[in-house]
Amino acid sequence: MLTNALPTKIDVANLRKSFATDKGTLAVVDDVSLQVGEGEFIAIVGPSGCGKSTLMRMIAGFIPPDSGQVVIDGATRLQPSPQGILISQHGSVFPWLTVQQNLMFGLNGTQSMSEKIAIADHYANIVGLKGFEAAYPHELSGGMLKRVEIARALAVKPAILYMDEPFSALDALMSLRMRNELLKILGQERHTVLLITHDVEEAIHLADRVMVLSPRPTRIQATFEVKLPHPRKLTSPEVQRLRMAILKELGVDADAVA
Repeated sequence: MLTNALPTKIDVANLRKSFATDKGTLAVVDDVSLQVGEGEFIAIVGPSGCGKSTLMRMIAGFIPPDSGQVVIDGATRLQPSPQGILISQHGSVFPWLTVQQNLMFGLNGTQSMSEKIAIADHYANIVGLKGFEAAYPHELSGGMLKRVEIARALAVKPAILYMDEPFSALDALMSLRMRNELLKILGQERHTVLLITHDVEEAIHLADRVMVLSPRPTRIQATFEVKLPHPRKLTSPEVQRLRMAILKELGVDADAVA
């Protein structure tokens, strides 16, 4: 349920999903409902293997639910849409294209070549790849490849960003830089964002709301509103109290990680 006055962008109602295995039916997502407002940033955290990625892929239209529905902008979502871009854990950079060509892929056909190059180079610079525009993916590290994927998604200015642990391949400093750059971009372009992360601090740093999922078959176990203005000081008492509350909900001994 939305707790603010934002118009509803994504309305998820009673999603369920199971998979057939050699040992029988495995229930993964069990009766999940949520609403996301236009321009809202939702972070989803939960135990490993609880069904976070399955839930996101259903919302994005890549996996059909067994029951329930996803409505986006008032229309039932039945398949992926170019208005929503998924950044996955596994990566999807095209190996036969240079960094610049990857970032130009998917840009509007009405744009001139010089405009596309300018946009690609702008986002390459944002993610710290200036000077690597002519490089091919096999010449880049894993972390650099992830930055190409993030930049490519941002360059096409999608209405919805589905981000499945997008910063997990980056070192701590680059992850923090990318999070700060993402916040700057969202301040200007205001995408609607669904983020899956195992990093509670990352969720608090970025999101308007943090949803905690239960172990499989997953449900929404708790929701925390993050009513802190940006930029957020991650060492502040307010952030630390929220972090402890979320960790407690995840079953982590907060005293052991303080």
